Amino acid sequence: MDMDFEACRRAFVTRDPRFDGRIFAGVKTTGIYCRPICPARTPKPQNMMFYPTAAAAQEAGYRPCLRCRPEASPDLGAWRGTSNTVSRALALIEAGAMDSGDVDALAARLGVGERQLRRLFRQHLGASPVSVAQTRRVLLAKQLIQETRLPMGEVALAAGFGSVRRFNETFQQLFGRPPGELRRSRQADIPAAEGIVVRLPYRPPYDWDAIVRFLADRAIPGVERVEARRYARTLEVDGACGVVVVTPRDGDDALTAEIRFPKLKALPAVIARIRRVFDLTADPGLIGAHLSQDPVLAPLVAARPGLRAPGAWDGFELAVRAILGQQITVSAARALAGKLTDAYGEAIHDPAAAELGLTRVFPRPERLVGEEIAALGMPRARGAALEALARTVAEDPSIFTPRADLESAIAALKALPGVGEWTAQYIALRELREPDAFPGADIALLRAMADETGKRPTADELLARSERWRPWRAYAAQHLWAHDAAQPDLKRTKTNDLRAA
Repeated sequence: MDMDFEACRRAFVTRDPRFDGRIFAGVKTTGIYCRPICPARTPKPQNMMFYPTAAAAQEAGYRPCLRCRPEASPDLGAWRGTSNTVSRALALIEAGAMDSGDVDALAARLGVGERQLRRLFRQHLGASPVSVAQTRRVLLAKQLIQETRLPMGEVALAAGFGSVRRFNETFQQLFGRPPGELRRSRQADIPAAEGIVVRLPYRPPYDWDAIVRFLADRAIPGVERVEARRYARTLEVDGACGVVVVTPRDGDDALTAEIRFPKLKALPAVIARIRRVFDLTADPGLIGAHLSQDPVLAPLVAARPGLRAPGAWDGFELAVRAILGQQITVSAARALAGKLTDAYGEAIHDPAAAELGLTRVFPRPERLVGEEIAALGMPRARGAALEALARTVAEDPSIFTPRADLESAIAALKALPGVGEWTAQYIALRELREPDAFPGADIALLRAMADETGKRPTADELLARSERWRPWRAYAAQHLWAHDAAQPDLKRTKTNDLRAA
């Protein structure tokens, strides 16, 4: 890969935090790789090599620095570059696609050839998909070793290693010592917790208040509990039910996640979902600079520089929420989702969940097949659409996974019962994490783009205007929604307002 040596070196000399997570330096004399903010003395230029990812540095034979801890850098496992295929592949790898599959299977899910995927990874990341997946496992394991009290066998399982033997061999080869020696000497300093507690970094600024308000407005009773400084919910992953609690960290560019799950193997997938929901991989500086080129968006970005695009916990849950929210208010959709969960959701038996008022997990699609959902208090057609959606997803659970491109994803989603264009765009925005998804027909977006006289653009006019916002139209939509919500004197039109989902 072409990287400007002098620019990279300046970032390390000045310890510039803007480049943290974007470049890594391999030090030839020590065999380690570091972050730009590493407190160690900057090596001589002739002893430095620069890499765009931790995986590339690790594949080149360098081991992670024990002082600056590359696993604690922002954007770990994420990448914002020119290849959408690579971005989607990384999202799948972070969710565990390579833990039980190979590169061929990953390429097939993305609609590309295996050789093409390897070439794209080498071109854009400087490493192979296998190396990226292994680096993800190693750095997660290292984080768990240094931040939790988990026994080594459980660390291996939680990080996605197939066996403890493979775990030990990898660490011995990479660090020249067994994993037990990487434990902090002051284990007593690690606070006791009911579950696994991990630190999840982000690139500042981060608007916690905005994202927690978004989640609070849509919180399903019994499934989610949202407070000013805490978000908690139940979650089902691979047939196991658990609880996650997310809180902001004072004086630290990170969130804290406490995860209580009976299956440790689910941990990488749970962490990936938390990062997705709280949009921890976004680069607000890059996105904001691009959107601020539009004079309408510039003041909105300046007012909310840390605004994120909240993700979804589960594709089926989001699709159900979107259909329930059609033509009704946010609070009404939330109440219906609560009724649906009470009727069909599995009860969760966890003392910590009970203390938080969490009683059930959102229903799995199989549970809604054949049910008279309309009896819960909705139009018969909408209940039928939900039942048909559940049947379709039960038959093909891979529907809500990234596709080769945004267009093919939208086409696949629109084939689902009850899902139209704007609903498909909304699902792509929140579940598939497509940064360019844009539900242009949403009434709130049209309302937010009204001119001085109050005249709103048409949906076609808004879509034409949004072309200049690519490839970050999802974030433009978030800014417009936030701006619209801050206008209390405007009349709200309920029809087709996707914010109800």
